[in-house]
Amino acid sequence: MLFAIPLAWLQLKRERMRLFIAIAGIGFAVFLMFVQLGFRDALFNSAIRLHENVNGDIMLISTRSNSLISIQSFPQRRLYGVLGAEGVDKISPIYVGFGLWKNPFWEGLPKSQTRQIMVLGIDPNDDVIGVSGFDTNARSLIRLEDQIFFDKKSRAEFGPIPAKFTELEKKNELITTEIADRKVTIAGLFELGASFGADGNSITSEANFLRIFTSRDRGDINIGVIKLKPGADLYKTLEAVKKALPGNYTVNPTLKPEEAREDFVVGEMRVLSKKSFIEVERKYWQNSTAIGFIFTLGTVIGFLVGIIIVYQILYTDVTDHLAEYATLKAMGYKNRYLLKIVFQEAMILSIMGYIPGCILASFMYTGTRNATALPLAMTTERSILVLFLAITMCLVSGAIAVRKVQDADPADIF
Repeated sequence: MLFAIPLAWLQLKRERMRLFIAIAGIGFAVFLMFVQLGFRDALFNSAIRLHENVNGDIMLISTRSNSLISIQSFPQRRLYGVLGAEGVDKISPIYVGFGLWKNPFWEGLPKSQTRQIMVLGIDPNDDVIGVSGFDTNARSLIRLEDQIFFDKKSRAEFGPIPAKFTELEKKNELITTEIADRKVTIAGLFELGASFGADGNSITSEANFLRIFTSRDRGDINIGVIKLKPGADLYKTLEAVKKALPGNYTVNPTLKPEEAREDFVVGEMRVLSKKSFIEVERKYWQNSTAIGFIFTLGTVIGFLVGIIIVYQILYTDVTDHLAEYATLKAMGYKNRYLLKIVFQEAMILSIMGYIPGCILASFMYTGTRNATALPLAMTTERSILVLFLAITMCLVSGAIAVRKVQDADPADIF
């Protein structure tokens, strides 16, 4: 029924320049919504990359920690204290630090610069971080003094490390650089990716981590990872961990009952399931920073801009054809038929404007991903959401513009 009567399309294509301007305006609004939603999702997805790749079922962090970029340390004895709890199989510490990376200097490249990099320290005996390129052999290599693995998806400002590493590896040579004024050697590459909080990442052993960050004590860790025994119940183990930790048990009153079972505080420790560990980071960037709000506001602005553009196009079209609408009413056509024409025009404009906006956004995602190493890609969910917003945007504009059609009185026109 949408295209059963071609009158709406005939009216639109009669003024080709106006139609082109309308498509360009709607395409811009669609592109703007894609940009804002894409960056917002990239922010959230990049922030939880490490969390998703930690091989564990329950996490311990300090109650003073809000996110990965401001994570605080806590005594390692708290992690050892839960080792005997029912359902607990293994425990693993993770050290997190941020140090100044000194770009290696190669002939023909700009002078060496410094940039902050995130360094993760782990026990090489534990398979605690499951990222591509970091396997059993990698864990054996970081046992060696001052050996690190570098994230080849770090931002380009760290230098052409991946390309140079491959080139030098063929000559049995390795790249030597500095982190926090400590000379380190890149023993291999892994894939994790940059985020809004960390432009680059590296992994090393806990011994090498403490050599780089000399002010850190071995007993102060940042994340305690707990793995469950095969077949162990998550909630029973969480209860056992709760009883094994010293201090009073408290529940965040803002959490739903089902969430409170996987996210609670015991003394100075926050105990989380892996799912809650991920959600805590996501909610921090969404609710506790201005970035998530800004991108959402940008989407709303794009939506409102689209409404104004489509309204102006439809209102002008209705005004130009007011005599024709009045003639149709004089012939016996009801307001409902005339309103259908306007809504059909709105639907046609939304689809025609969506297509170039979507295509342009796809190219922008690819370019930005290559330039920033952020996880920007066109997803089915986002495509459907923006299409829905584009259609809604045009229908709202049509609903405002149809008032002019309803006022079209044949007696006044003629």
